[in-house]
Amino acid sequence: QVQLVESGGGLVQAGGSLLLSCAASGVTFCRYAMGWFRQAPEKEREFVVAISTIWNGFSTNYQDSVKGRFAISRDNARNTVYLQMNSLKPEDTAVYYCAARDGTKSLRPSDYRYWGQGTQVTVSS
Repeated sequence: QVQLVESGGGLVQAGGSLLLSCAASGVTFCRYAMGWFRQAPEKEREFVVAISTIWNGFSTNYQDSVKGRFAISRDNARNTVYLQMNSLKPEDTAVYYCAARDGTKSLRPSDYRYWGQGTQVTVSS
């Protein structure tokens, strides 16, 4: 059974930092591209960042609004993907989801097969 479990969310003041983690089980983690998405109240789920497999050089794609502030990384030995979020803004407030896709990374939520339950990030002004 595939499971993705996010952790690390919370309440932080604007300008602060959080580190999100997503631990995977039940999959051959190294084969999967991993993505982080977020969904704010009454908004559609949106792409944040994705990282490819080692066979694609761990390449990354970032949403423009988080470039220079967020950083994705993965530890295949620990079956975990991370999202370091710095210089947080109130508009970053959302539920953050990690997702796994067998193959190349994608910016589209519909391309990801497996999803975590989400972790709430709230940034106060």
